[in-house]
Amino acid sequence: MFRAGVVIVALVLATACSSRPPDESHYLDEIASARAAKDASFRAAGSPVPGGSRNKFLPLAYFPVDPSYAVPAAFRELPPGSRQRVEFQTSTDERRQMERMGALQFTLHGQPLSLAAFVEVGESADRLFVPFTDLTTGKETYQAGRYLEIARSSTGIYVVDFNRAYNPYCYYNPTYDCPYPPKENRLPAAIRAGEKTR
Repeated sequence: MFRAGVVIVALVLATACSSRPPDESHYLDEIASARAAKDASFRAAGSPVPGGSRNKFLPLAYFPVDPSYAVPAAFRELPPGSRQRVEFQTSTDERRQMERMGALQFTLHGQPLSLAAFVEVGESADRLFVPFTDLTTGKETYQAGRYLEIARSSTGIYVVDFNRAYNPYCYYNPTYDCPYPPKENRLPAAIRAGEKTR
């Protein structure tokens, strides 16, 4: 789904590009607007949700917005010569070649955490692909994990905003090819933010 879903996701989640923690006075409205726009796009032509399944999946299900799940992060970027190529298994038994760009390090609710960030080989490095699982995976959230996409920052300071975590398109439609999160991105915390299952 990562490659196929970039256009829709970028349109409705463009505010995820910020490298600053959210201004709470506008944050709730901003997230609500982004979610409404995504629902509208998923009802339109070209939606990843098949027409016969739209009543089942739409409107999309989310945890309540919680600004405490949007936290500053330091991106420890690897020098170009030391970046690893990693093969990701996907939901259709294909393989995706990703380049490990570095790690986002942050503290969430007092717990130090880290997520590896990737760029698909041959794709633009303007955005970091951050797939992850957590202690809600397979219970409250999709069993194959969720994704974040984060715009690159020239300052090296980022925001990891789990309120913007979304399900891969294979959740709605098994014909999509979705990379599975790697073992290093299995968070030992329950991330009750962002998109969930019904």
